[in-house]
Amino acid sequence: MPHAIIRATFFFTAGCSFLACHHAAAPGDQEEGISAFNKDSLAAHIQVLASDSFQGRRPFTAGETRTVAYLQNTYAGMGLEPGNGNSYVQDVPMVEISPVGVATMKVIAPKSSFDLKNLEDFVIWTERPDPVATLDKDQVVFAGFGIVAPQYHWNDYAGLDVKGKVVLVMVNDPGFYDSTKFKGHTMTYYGRWTYKFEEAARQGAKGCLVIHNTAAASYPFSVVQSSNGGVKLHLDTRSSPQYQLAVQGWITEGTCKRILSAAGKDSSLFKQAEQGGFKPVPLDVRLSASLKVKEVYAQSHNVIAKITGSKRPDEYIIYSAHWDHLGIGKPDATGDSIYNGAADNASGSASLLEIARAFKSLPEKPERTVIFLAVTAEEQGLLGSAYYAEHPIYPLARTVANLNIDVINTYGPTRDITYSGAGQSELEDYLKAEVDKKRRTIAPELHPEAGHYFRSDHFNFARFGVPSLTADAGTDDVQRGKEYGKKMQDDYVANHYHQPSDQYNASWNLEGGLQDIELDYLVGKRLAFGPEWPAWKDGSEFKAKRDQSSAERK
Repeated sequence: MPHAIIRATFFFTAGCSFLACHHAAAPGDQEEGISAFNKDSLAAHIQVLASDSFQGRRPFTAGETRTVAYLQNTYAGMGLEPGNGNSYVQDVPMVEISPVGVATMKVIAPKSSFDLKNLEDFVIWTERPDPVATLDKDQVVFAGFGIVAPQYHWNDYAGLDVKGKVVLVMVNDPGFYDSTKFKGHTMTYYGRWTYKFEEAARQGAKGCLVIHNTAAASYPFSVVQSSNGGVKLHLDTRSSPQYQLAVQGWITEGTCKRILSAAGKDSSLFKQAEQGGFKPVPLDVRLSASLKVKEVYAQSHNVIAKITGSKRPDEYIIYSAHWDHLGIGKPDATGDSIYNGAADNASGSASLLEIARAFKSLPEKPERTVIFLAVTAEEQGLLGSAYYAEHPIYPLARTVANLNIDVINTYGPTRDITYSGAGQSELEDYLKAEVDKKRRTIAPELHPEAGHYFRSDHFNFARFGVPSLTADAGTDDVQRGKEYGKKMQDDYVANHYHQPSDQYNASWNLEGGLQDIELDYLVGKRLAFGPEWPAWKDGSEFKAKRDQSSAERK
């Protein structure tokens, strides 16, 4: 991006901060700082971060360098303090694993053998730091959902030794098909593809392939292709090595049916797997696959800024959003190969800047320290937030809450707002209190089966016991109703999510997004000026961890 644009945006932001400081409401007013939010400023940040010159903001590229510099300079221009000692960055050691050539996969059955087409039939990758990842005529096992969940009395691996074998597993969890199981239509972490790979590795499998289904995954196979079909990033675990699958990835449902047919089986196995007590089925087929890779070890960066609390500086509220996207990849039908990630998640990074400016506009500093954390490599598996959670700059036991922002409303004001993971923590009640004041409503999550609570950076704080929340856009459009809002969200997922077409559009109506991030600000402000410690609700899988850290605080 031309330096003139960076400078112009920087001085615009700083100027807005100065003006906001001189138009703040009277002390004690809960609405203090709201006047600092600015739609034009929000749009300007998104436009810059999603510009072609930022190359899709992929870690380890010039796009990362420009993004990190832009965020640092903007926070510094607002007068925020560096969040990591004297630095605005936290180094995140990672490894970039790039495929060399085209991955191959062959199905060997007693009566026939056939080759599968890379990207069209399957997508595979490896996390092992080896130059070649292979499957060598390894036996295939259909392991249902690939879940071991004692609290739900479910074990798809019961009585099965999968060491050295390849497991085929269904995406999502049994509740997607039967509302009486697990948490019904709301996906649990057991339904996430990341869990499937983790459990397969714990079981000692050599490989794991998730069977794609658009409804159960909540996105088409094109998303799998664009997100996993090329260079992959992983945290550098050389200092703490652990067992990793040789090969992991996805296959289409049609490909799975071909494999089952070659083994003399059919898709009735899917229905059987939905029932309790399902027994895994070894298939009379074997897989051979080969994937040549090269590794590059380097560092990416989280960007972190803060406002130190005036009375309880050792208690922290963390606002987070990921700054990264997919970079440059497969061209679309128009020839565009830059995955700009304007909504996902330049909009979230820009929202952090707006919230920071609102806090900075207040006549009094918050009593608790407020952290603004823009994390790397969310698109690669929540890596930046995972690294922060495992190497926190500020103790997680003294972190009051995490408020995360991932894609804001770009289609206009709504009467409602939603969030993922209903029933998890008291942050939901805090959000509802602010929503009620605005005479808006909280609507049920539009697609609870998608497992959004486990797909954004707040999850890494939650699993370490920090109450965490990502508020999402509503659908009840003020002017055009619920059907319009749902149509806009569905259109984004179907046509723009993880595609080059996710670009900044001057016709966007950011009023709704601005209203939503104001609610995030007000929830955090309540915590920043008060003594409350929001708790996990009974039944949350994260409650025990927080209860332990609460005892440590005392």
